[in-house]
Parts: sequence; structure tokens; C-alpha cells
Amino acid sequence: MNQAAVYLVILISFQFFTCVASEMIQIPSGSIAAFWQSPVNAKEKNKKSVKEVVVNSFKMMRYPVTISEYQSFIKKNSQWDKKNVSSLYADESYLEMMSDKDKSSEAPVTSVSWFAARAFCQSFGMRLPKVSEWEYVAAASELKRDANKDEKFLKRILEWYGEPRTGSLKNVGSIYKNIYGVWDLHGLIWEWVEDFNTSFVTGESREDSSFNKDMFCGAGALSGADKENYAAFMRFAFRSSLSGKSSVWNLGFRCVEDNK
Repeated sequence: MNQAAVYLVILISFQFFTCVASEMIQIPSGSIAAFWQSPVNAKEKNKKSVKEVVVNSFKMMRYPVTISEYQSFIKKNSQWDKKNVSSLYADESYLEMMSDKDKSSEAPVTSVSWFAARAFCQSFGMRLPKVSEWEYVAAASELKRDANKDEKFLKRILEWYGEPRTGSLKNVGSIYKNIYGVWDLHGLIWEWVEDFNTSFVTGESREDSSFNKDMFCGAGALSGADKENYAAFMRFAFRSSLSGKSSVWNLGFRCVEDNK
């Protein structure tokens, strides 16, 4: 490779990184109610206080990762090309949505496994969001930082979950922007999180020896933090159905970055 070609590759890589990095939104610190809450002892069973999970400030991508961005990633990381990827890291549905030549390059990339999404983020010094981080930002509507009690907001999310879905996805930035300036957390695609296969629970719940049995046997000791937020239960159920190499036609991702 001659010197001019080397400079061109460096320039393209820099421009792509700058493009991705420039779309980061600063998210302030706060807290969110843990999804599953288990009383530690009999005295606490009648308490109505909700355990909160602290979320430190971080940066989140304004939009989900697009087909165009993922294609650029593959060009520099050929091990994640569909024809090269190991079956350990992606199933047979990996990137099948990219075979549609009519699909817009600005549509979100989907049919991407957790391993692949994680590798993309790590290539830019970023990571996938934790469940608590994603839920914290996704709780925001256009006007409220926490709209988990907003009936209209929750109804809109549930209506999206219940809509018949086709293989056609809109471009990123086409659904709604929340109060932080983050687009399309609901209404476009489902999104990977770093800890998709763990429960979003309080520390007390994790220490409860009966927690795992209760969790999967439906015992009465456990309850959702907000039974009215049925959409959160649906997200929990969806995440629980996945494995790291799952590639679902409407499952994409976005990256986050820790504040330095």
C-alpha cells in the first residue's frame, strides 16, 4: 500500500470515528427504580418504598447504529462480515436484513448479535449500555425525564409493541426525540444492552437465597417495581429470551461512553 493510500485509510477512519463520536449525548446522573424487588424479611413485606438504582452520568449515542456505520465497521473488521463470522458469535440470521438492497443506509442495522454489537462499540472505545442505563434514558419522554407514570407515554409504547411488524424499518431519527435529545428508544427497534441476560434487581434481591427460585417459578415474594408499566415487563421478557449470538430482524443497538 503506497503512502497516499495509507493517508486515505487514516482519514476515512478518523472521519468515521468523529461522525460516531459527535453524535453522543450527555446524560446526567440520577436513579431509577429496580425492576424486580424482593422483601428482605417479613417486616419489609408491607413496605411500599421502592429501591432505587443509582445511574452515574455517561454519554449515549443520539441514534441507533445505522447500516452505513456498520458496513464501515465490517470493512475494517472483516471477521464480522457475514461470510466470516464464527457460529459461536452469531446465528444463521446474522445480518440477513442487510441483504435487502432497497433498504436505506440510514436505517438502523438489525439482525446483529450481542457479540457483534459489543465488538462495534469496543472498536470506538465505547460499550453497550447497561440495563439500568438504557431504562433510565428510555424512561424519558419529550417533556419529562421520568415518564414511567405518564399514561399517554406508556400507552404509546405498548401500541408500538402491539403493532404488526414488517421487514421495513424507518430511518433513524424518524420516531421521537426525548428530553435529553436521544432519538428512537421506543418505536423503531429493540436494542441490545450489555447485561441483557441478568435481572435488573436490587442488591437485596440478589442476596436473597430464594431469589432465583422465585424469579423463575413465579413465587409471590417478587413483584415488579411498577405493575402499571407493562411495557417494562415486555422488555424484560424479550431480553430473557435472547442468547449472545441471537440475531433478530428488529433488534439493533447503540453505544454509550463513560465520562472521563
